[in-house]
Amino acid sequence: MKRTLVTASLMAAGLFSLPTLAADIEVSVTNLTHGNHFTPILIAAHDADSHLFQVGTEASAALQKMAEGGDIADLDAAVTGNAGVTSANPATGLLAAGANVSGVMLDTGDNTHLSIVAMVLPTNDAFMGLDGWEIPTEAGTYTMYVNAYDAGTEANDEIINGGGMSGVPGIPAAPGGDGGANGTGVMDNSDNSNVHTHPGVLGDMDPAGGMSDLDSRVHRWLNPVAKVVVTVK
Repeated sequence: MKRTLVTASLMAAGLFSLPTLAADIEVSVTNLTHGNHFTPILIAAHDADSHLFQVGTEASAALQKMAEGGDIADLDAAVTGNAGVTSANPATGLLAAGANVSGVMLDTGDNTHLSIVAMVLPTNDAFMGLDGWEIPTEAGTYTMYVNAYDAGTEANDEIINGGGMSGVPGIPAAPGGDGGANGTGVMDNSDNSNVHTHPGVLGDMDPAGGMSDLDSRVHRWLNPVAKVVVTVK
């Protein structure tokens, strides 16, 4: 009883407050690139200790599957298996350049942090990612600009060959039908095997050869690659 009275007094004086949990949020994601697509997006609310990825650390097997082939199933299962909540593939497929998916509702419950990922196509292992953003407890609209990261799991050879399985070199596809063929491969001597900021693609302007199967006029980007708007209800 005494403790209750002390707590009530502190709260009345503005010196102490009980934690307020996040509740309903609405999320929208916009693709800001010139000519790249996002594979199925995963939006996840989770606790403070959970991460879909962390810059400067080695990619998990689940992250590698998403970054190299767009498969979000294992990341989704990891979040929901740890009492998190997700919206998996809210755009019902690829999100084209300039397009957005909006009105994605999440009841976050006891979860306090938000993460969002999707592979960037056509690339070897690039993904757009928001890592563990603390969801405000105050109602309002919050806007973030999100970078692309390199999973560090595959050399950026920029060769389109249908490779989308983990550990298989190459790019699955150019969804816009604007990729080339017969590229000799971009030399990538990077020894950073941890998740890091993606340097962007080089590309070339030879659709039938050259060093890259990507078009430098279409597929190159500068960060940020996505706009995320979160409305806390």
